[in-house]
Amino acid sequence: MRQIHFFLMFALISCSALISEVALAANPQVIFETNRGNFIVELYPEKAPKTVANFMKYVDSGFYKDTIFHRVINRFMIQGGGFSTDMSEKQTLAPIINEAANGLLNEPGTIAMARTSDPNSATAQFFINLENNVPLNFQGSDPELVGYCVFGRVLKGMDVVREIGASPTKNVGPYSDVPKSTILIHQIKLNTKPL
Repeated sequence: MRQIHFFLMFALISCSALISEVALAANPQVIFETNRGNFIVELYPEKAPKTVANFMKYVDSGFYKDTIFHRVINRFMIQGGGFSTDMSEKQTLAPIINEAANGLLNEPGTIAMARTSDPNSATAQFFINLENNVPLNFQGSDPELVGYCVFGRVLKGMDVVREIGASPTKNVGPYSDVPKSTILIHQIKLNTKPL
């Protein structure tokens, strides 16, 4: 009887350890809290380890607090994460290596890193695809073909993302496609109760 009791306790402990390992292995999720509503994004560290680590540094430091979606093009994408409400660009960490050759595609609802014409220039800015943006995918090692690194996907709240995407826009100084009404990111934070 004592042996059966010991075996059951051992089995329960083993199951708990296994469940903990599965929980730890789950992809991290972040909550975007905006003045248009919230949405949740799942990140893919196995596919884009450097990109996810870089993004989470900004999240954990509170960098994205009170930044805006500063570039919105309906039926294409919404871009944010680098400008304050007065359209001043925030100082960032060093650029990261482009991980676009990870098999992930710029499909509706995916989040990718924004960058300049230099493939390895991404810092804090990101964009969320509204459509299947095939030209943004990795197509080769030539700088013009490298594409934009996808590192996650919207799990919940795509209606909020699409509403942001439909916002009327204007030009502000040298910047085009700026929403006429400010689209504020109150904060981006880790989702401690993942879906």
